[in-house]
Amino acid sequence: MSDYNTLEKDFSRKDGYNDAYHQHLEHTLDSDTALRQIRTAGSISISPELFEKLYLSPANKVKGELRNTFGNPTPLALVGFLLSLTPLSWTLMGWRGAGGSGAASTGWFFFAGGMLMTLGGIGEWILGNTFPFVVFTSFGSFWLGYGATLQPFYNSYLAYRTAGEANSTGLESVGFNVGIGYFMICMGILCLIYLICSIRTNLIFFLIFFTLVPAFGLLAGAFLNLANGQAAVAAKCQEAAGAFAFVTCLLGWYILLAIMLASVDFPFDLPLVDLSGIIKGASQKKKIDHVE
Repeated sequence: MSDYNTLEKDFSRKDGYNDAYHQHLEHTLDSDTALRQIRTAGSISISPELFEKLYLSPANKVKGELRNTFGNPTPLALVGFLLSLTPLSWTLMGWRGAGGSGAASTGWFFFAGGMLMTLGGIGEWILGNTFPFVVFTSFGSFWLGYGATLQPFYNSYLAYRTAGEANSTGLESVGFNVGIGYFMICMGILCLIYLICSIRTNLIFFLIFFTLVPAFGLLAGAFLNLANGQAAVAAKCQEAAGAFAFVTCLLGWYILLAIMLASVDFPFDLPLVDLSGIIKGASQKKKIDHVE
């Protein structure tokens, strides 16, 4: 992304791009000095496309200078999401004999998915970015809940043990599997809502939810079929869910790299295909109608 695309205005130059100098700068300043003064004063303004890339949300106006004070919490939440979902997707597909519903990654579910996504969501809330705040904190609670379900301490599956059977753990019970299946259905509905909202962000973020919806649907099918005693069908649903989740992870790693490159002002960027300018917001349409 060039400097012209990054900045809404190039305050430091007088050429074919801008016809006049910035009103607060002396005409004798060279471009580098002028740009440093602008950055120091905190008056730099990023384009809507770059804002959407950094925060995964359409540009919005909030009071105060918190965005110039605090770091961007978005990549932190993405790291937590990817460090939890990536190994889980491989486990669901059964790569190299993995299994156990991802129980080996329980610690990551708590301290990567749960903690990092919640912290990232709170950071988005502080900055006034509602959509990523809700997405990150809701997924943070999902990872905390999923990790807790795998812990015997919380008695989630042990409560379903068959009395008098020493080998019963509750994991094989109808009640437990149906209950988890219902929760996966709810997560699928939540991701469908996020999918609709993400049409106003970028194509990669949209595709993440586009793949998460069938992933949760297939996970629900896996648990419900397991409750019905159809283990073979459940295994196929689980493997397919892992495949969709793996595609989600590939998209997630891509978007994380794109944000990190933008955050350090790397010489080149990865396109996310901004959709906020294609799908106009309600407020933008009102302005257009008012002008007409």
